[in-house]
Amino acid sequence: MQIDEEIERIEEDDKEINAFIVLDKKGVSRKGIKRGGRLKNLTIAIKSNICVEGLLTSCASKTLENYIAPYNATVVEKIKKESGIILGMTNMDEFACGSSGETSYYGATDNPSAKGHIPGGSSSGSGAAVAAGFVNAAIGSDTGGSIRNPASHCGVVGFKPTYGVVSRYGLIDLAMSLDQIGPLARDVETSALLLEVISGYDPRDETSLNLDKKFYNFSKNLNPNLRDIKLGYALEFDMLIVDKGIKKIIHRSLDKLSSHGAEIIDVSLPNLGIALPTYYLNVYVEFFSATRKYDGRRYGHKIENVCGEEVLRRILLGSYISQKEYSGRYYRKALQARSLIRGEISNTLKDLDALIGPTVPKLPHKLGTKIDDPRVMYAYDIFTVLANLSGIPAGVVPAGKVDGIPTGLQIMGKALDDQKVLNVMYGFEKCR
Repeated sequence: MQIDEEIERIEEDDKEINAFIVLDKKGVSRKGIKRGGRLKNLTIAIKSNICVEGLLTSCASKTLENYIAPYNATVVEKIKKESGIILGMTNMDEFACGSSGETSYYGATDNPSAKGHIPGGSSSGSGAAVAAGFVNAAIGSDTGGSIRNPASHCGVVGFKPTYGVVSRYGLIDLAMSLDQIGPLARDVETSALLLEVISGYDPRDETSLNLDKKFYNFSKNLNPNLRDIKLGYALEFDMLIVDKGIKKIIHRSLDKLSSHGAEIIDVSLPNLGIALPTYYLNVYVEFFSATRKYDGRRYGHKIENVCGEEVLRRILLGSYISQKEYSGRYYRKALQARSLIRGEISNTLKDLDALIGPTVPKLPHKLGTKIDDPRVMYAYDIFTVLANLSGIPAGVVPAGKVDGIPTGLQIMGKALDDQKVLNVMYGFEKCR
């Protein structure tokens, strides 16, 4: 593979999409790469909030416009060790604050699968780079749907692992208790292989889980058999889907799964309605805390002086909620609500192999659409935040198109049932 020629082609084609912030023309990220590994000949893009030594890791913000990462994130080390070819750093919503890919300091990303529409966020460039065929796979981070939302909008596969399965060392996170790093790819097999490579215990990450090595054999243990698999579908999902076309595709997907031997079971999630406000209250507080280091002395610009509107909104709300007189009123109650939701999801999954449903309630809007109420944007995450609040694995597989625009089926499983979720994804991919 002629990497230089490939990067030149991407640079030209990406003028219309803006999936990349940095293309590694000098091969900085490819120095020290091992040969003959499991990712041999696979090209990979890295989200711009994950450190790659020697490359700009800006979080798509003016705040970090000159920050060259001095070290590699654990996932990057693992990719290089297995011969993965890193081509560059992808665009994203600024500091991962957004669901559209429009809040980047470097400009919005277009959707290669639905030109003129948002690609989803915050891993917008990662989803777009895969959908455009620029790379075989990409790495993203997922706080409340930031891998799965772009996967759905761009018509690719995305996976958020169980919290702690993949090291977060080297991730510039949005919310420590919610963030996970995961893969995006064109198919489940590639996603499973990349997950297999990047997962594993890391003593540098205190949230990392030390599991049996057999647990991580995701690609080797892929099984598409859906017979006698019990899949739950929450009745509340239908009530929250805005676009009728999405509902039709999701129910058609249920029929396909059923025709291939899966048992579809109706379940209820009464607390689904409080999931989104619970999620955002947690995010505001954690993000405010995480941004205190951007004070203008250590990392260039003071964040409040140069950041975009959405980032500033979250900082101000986080500051307000964190104040002593308000913490009991908002944050503690949000933590209690999170515990309630986690318990409900756990009880619902107890007798199921997985919970399935839509990824997003509505189709991606057109780029540049004026949205005055941020809650309209936040609504894209209504189905995806459940997995982050609960710390469980969740993946997205393309399910079909509405008026030419892709939408995905989401599969969620019990904590540490990552393999089972991947298997259901694989089975659905095979029976589409």
